[in-house]
Amino acid sequence: MSTHSSRTVVVTGASSGIGKATAAAFTANGDKVIGTSRNPDTIAVADRVPGVDYRALDLTDAESIAAFVTALGTVDVLINNAGESQAGPLAELPAAAIERLFQLNVLGPVALTQAVLPGMRERGYGRIVMVGSMLGSFPMPYRSSYAATKAALRGFATAARFEESPFGVWITTLEPGQIDTGLSERRTKYIDEGSPHTADFGRFMAKMDEKMGQGITPERVATTILGAVAADRPKPLYAVGSNAPVMFALRRLLPRTVMERMIAASYGLKR
Repeated sequence: MSTHSSRTVVVTGASSGIGKATAAAFTANGDKVIGTSRNPDTIAVADRVPGVDYRALDLTDAESIAAFVTALGTVDVLINNAGESQAGPLAELPAAAIERLFQLNVLGPVALTQAVLPGMRERGYGRIVMVGSMLGSFPMPYRSSYAATKAALRGFATAARFEESPFGVWITTLEPGQIDTGLSERRTKYIDEGSPHTADFGRFMAKMDEKMGQGITPERVATTILGAVAADRPKPLYAVGSNAPVMFALRRLLPRTVMERMIAASYGLKR
């Protein structure tokens, strides 16, 4: 097992939000942190976490991934956090936008995971956290593509746990609920002019942005990630925010049709 003093942690998407808070938490914990950004040179000095080694990585570019992995060296902990949010009616989502989202949110993280697994197995220690979303467990309207990427990420992680845990490598998924990260300002939206979904989509997005503004802090999510990595046997799934314990309990107890009606009602949609 890697000693704490020599532990190297990679946090993707470390320039803002959950990634930045997580990089700061691991740095404060005494770990060596490599944080990624599509363009580290654009990160203002005031926005950088002291002690973090920022490196360029574009998860939609195979050459960028290859260059990053080649220069990486030993990795003890990988936090697959980088991703993009997307919203729109399924019927109106451009195919190219869906493909890009899956490359960024799923295929890129999977490629990084594949790259670090052999070294982790050889050393008998490794921790990999896939930062998903509670939308992966509780899909909502107009978030089909995003929810699908997060469910896919969880599927890779949950299945691969069986393969890698005998070697001391534990893969887990974190599903945050509403987090106040300013993500609504960076969310990509697609809706056609004159779309029959215009009114519902507007109501839904306004309510979602309102709930996000009332969400928990990225630092609370980072604390959960730190705890998961520290566990001897990390759980398959950690959920935080948006009354996660209550929501998962209701999902076990209530019929899916009832859960659908509850979600629709909470966002002012007809069902």
